[in-house]
Amino acid sequence: MKTSAWLLVISLLMFVVHDVMAGSCVQSSDSISGCKDIGGKCENKGGVCFQGLDESCCCSEALEECEAVKYKMPTAEGLAPEIKDCDDGSIIVQYKPSKSGTHEVQMSYEGSATEGSPFSCVVDEIGGAYVTAFGAGLVGGMSGQMQSFTITAKKGTLGDIDIQIDGPTKTDYKRQDRGDRCDVTFMPMTPGAYNINIKYKSKVIKGSPFVSKVSGEGRKRSQISLGNASEYALNVMEPDIVDLVGSIKGPKGGFEPCILKKSKDGHLCISSFSPKEAGDYRVQVYRDEKNIKGSPFAVTVKDNELAHASKVKISGAIEKAIANESNVLNIDVSEAGYGGITVVIEGPHRSEIDYEETGNRTFKCTYSPHEPGIYILNVRFADEHIKGSPFLLNVGGEPSGRLRETIEKEMVQAEPVKKGTKCEFLLKIPGTNPFDMEASVTDPAGTTELCEIMDEDDFHYRLNFTPHKDGLHTLSIKHKALHISGSPFQYSVGQLSSGGYHKVQVGGPGVEKGEVKKENHFNIYTREAGAGLLSCAIEGPSTPKMFLEQRPNGFLGLSYKVEKPGMYGIHVKFNDEHIPNSPFMVNIAPDSGLARTVTVHALKDRGLAVDKATTFTVSYNGAKGRLHAYLRTPSGGHEDCFVQEMDDGIYAIRYIPKENGVHYIDIKLDDHHIPDSPFAVMVGSAAADPAMVCANGEGLEGGKTGAKNKFTVRTAGAGSGFLALTIDGPSKVALSCKEVDDGYEFSYTPFSPGKYLISIKYGNINIAGSPYVSEITGSGRKASPVNEQSTMVVETVEKQPGQKSLARFKGDAGRVVVRGPGLKKAVPGRLQSFTVDVKDAGAAMLMVGMIAPSGIAEPELLVKKNTKTEFTVSFKVQEVGDHTLVVKYGDEDIPGSPFILHAG
Repeated sequence: MKTSAWLLVISLLMFVVHDVMAGSCVQSSDSISGCKDIGGKCENKGGVCFQGLDESCCCSEALEECEAVKYKMPTAEGLAPEIKDCDDGSIIVQYKPSKSGTHEVQMSYEGSATEGSPFSCVVDEIGGAYVTAFGAGLVGGMSGQMQSFTITAKKGTLGDIDIQIDGPTKTDYKRQDRGDRCDVTFMPMTPGAYNINIKYKSKVIKGSPFVSKVSGEGRKRSQISLGNASEYALNVMEPDIVDLVGSIKGPKGGFEPCILKKSKDGHLCISSFSPKEAGDYRVQVYRDEKNIKGSPFAVTVKDNELAHASKVKISGAIEKAIANESNVLNIDVSEAGYGGITVVIEGPHRSEIDYEETGNRTFKCTYSPHEPGIYILNVRFADEHIKGSPFLLNVGGEPSGRLRETIEKEMVQAEPVKKGTKCEFLLKIPGTNPFDMEASVTDPAGTTELCEIMDEDDFHYRLNFTPHKDGLHTLSIKHKALHISGSPFQYSVGQLSSGGYHKVQVGGPGVEKGEVKKENHFNIYTREAGAGLLSCAIEGPSTPKMFLEQRPNGFLGLSYKVEKPGMYGIHVKFNDEHIPNSPFMVNIAPDSGLARTVTVHALKDRGLAVDKATTFTVSYNGAKGRLHAYLRTPSGGHEDCFVQEMDDGIYAIRYIPKENGVHYIDIKLDDHHIPDSPFAVMVGSAAADPAMVCANGEGLEGGKTGAKNKFTVRTAGAGSGFLALTIDGPSKVALSCKEVDDGYEFSYTPFSPGKYLISIKYGNINIAGSPYVSEITGSGRKASPVNEQSTMVVETVEKQPGQKSLARFKGDAGRVVVRGPGLKKAVPGRLQSFTVDVKDAGAAMLMVGMIAPSGIAEPELLVKKNTKTEFTVSFKVQEVGDHTLVVKYGDEDIPGSPFILHAG
């Protein structure tokens, strides 16, 4: 192929790149060899050096911040672009293509992807000169909005370019020729597929006709990620992985962190494994900076195991679907290599999406659009569209008839509060007893004081307290010693926090359950969010009547009443962004009627123990219907309770708690909550109190890609329970945790720049200040088209302030091996023995005990250490009968324990 001297020129406007100083930034193989990482300085250029995960380097003589531009050619060798400053607030990116085909330019500024990146450009060679077409309008958009694309060609030849757009309706376009580029805009008014035909000198350019798939107005996006397709199992079983750290070395020697998880069968595996080249990889897994058994693991990737989006097979509803019904997609990636699958549906309304794994790397994905219309179905494998994607979906069926009502309020910036100033709150908490209410405030030093509570009309409570220190305070509001919905709250004294949509808190029975023709209430707390527009919308089978109650100090109350039962969505936005967990889906029940007569008796809400059955009774009192009860656990699980009829209209409900902490028992009669349901019960003595937990560290505010970003969660004085960490963002993150004196230190390694939402829950309740937004900068992988989620759950131990952590050993009792004649039977008066081998079981405490038939401990029992990992257990029994021998490693019985030895 003849090489052309043509350069593709992309001009980025000032809102993309700000304050670019004079200088140049070139990224190429030359700059990599000439630029070494020596404290961020270029060794031979005197400028700044930035080095990414891919070992590329960016140098500048004058720029303090340098745009990192990556470029992908149709061939593997690639070619570096060049950035030039136009001295007018814009820059020019140039590259010289040597092959025809689709090129991709990834651009970032100060570590974050610029708007529109990556830019996809189709390059063709006609008559010895290159002609290029690129822009979002060639791919798709939304009806009623202006779409655009750009064509570049040899200067003076733009008159040889012909454009034609064919679609569901006649569509005109406007073109503006400027030198060597032609900017085209058009507005599709009807959803559907538009064919964009581009000819240069009467010849169709490569990629033409481009199919622009246009969805309906009011574009909503629903998404799901099928991560199981990108898992690689390692040949090792690990009982606990929270403190494991992994890294992977590629065939060319580069290291990067990897995400570890436990598969369904207990094997340790690499998550989000998507190798880009064939060869030998080495995976190193550490615990306490030491390799675990078997590490490093050798992983050989063959050519057919690399991700090939073109080999993904899909069938089912990819062209037509029915609204409000389950539409099925069958996805087979068994021959496509390793990579993650993402399914995104865009259209005029939201869609419900779910999936299940049906076989070895085969999946069944179901989706249900809320309304008929034209939708766009995007299916990607390893960040690449599969064959045929995006698909144009014609969704038919009957409209749902859902109605929507919205209420808005402009929130002003709260006035800073000085220490020593009296603070006041007003909340509405239906279904509570004033005598069971309590509130307290905890200052930054950890000192807790009770608040004054005054009971007012219609379940309103006025809370007063006076802070004595500057900084973030935690306000706890409890009913019957348990946090109300939304508690604990964060309250700044002195300088206010930075704010944002994620600082809006919502809580109350109205976002959990409701009843027709009755007022349902919830509270909204916006003080820490700053100034902005608060929007609350409720949509469902009937039009809701809404009322917003203004209260002092950032608290608002919202009440709503609906006429028809069914599922309603409560959408809460701040500055046009959904707050965490919005929309809240609430099942509004019909008039509860006779369910109001049902009563509960002998329900114990304190002093409960794990693994001990608890029973209480329910009386119908003349009501009729089917009774159902289930238990919500602190870790977020749901378990059905055992319901048995004891007499006419009297039922016994039995459950066995498996965790410490606050549980909730939902009791319903024919899908209607009975009075006071759900019921809160406390299991264990050391309950997890989220109000006593706090988090701090730089990793909660920002960090770098490819680096460990750390923060600490302080649990001292908060009891024991489940500490759950969730991180949502442009990529999955590698998570690890280690125990420290006053809590737990978490580290996470993100792979893409952008904003990450960090949620921390204790006992399934957000701690004060959670969630946090962390701004991650640096170079790295391309951001995922869907929001990726990474989670970790740690079962904490009770800690006291100032207490030092004890060393804790984690062994695997299932790998302990015992052998010897002493395990078969016992002979009175004779010394017998057996051996215990813990070579493959890790580090833990070995415990051996033996009980005689009379119930007393055997007097002669000896454990002797032979080698580092082998022990001999000797014993002599005196009584005739069955003796019980228990062997534990750590807290678990070894295989076969307890052993029953008969002495004849």
